[in-house]
Amino acid sequence: MECIRRFYLGTDSPLYGTLLVYKGFFDLFEDFNGYVHFFLLEDLVDSDGNIKFYLPFDGFASPPIFIDIDDYLVYKKQVMEFIHARSHRIAEYANS
Repeated sequence: MECIRRFYLGTDSPLYGTLLVYKGFFDLFEDFNGYVHFFLLEDLVDSDGNIKFYLPFDGFASPPIFIDIDDYLVYKKQVMEFIHARSHRIAEYANS
């Protein structure tokens, strides 16, 4: 998500080159907010459009692996909460 957010800002990230190949797709949503809204990902961003990271984020400086079991358990808990929140959001959308 952070790579996609940065892509819309025109800021470099580890996936910028790859995302640029699919610029036409991302242009369909106009901006990051449009992308988030279309895919019902509001539970992953705060009210300012910043990513709600599950673990501390250091700007892609460290490798994307868990340091220890505690990090994994925090991540797993956050993912499960996101799945439940997004499932609820999808159900509300489908019933509206």
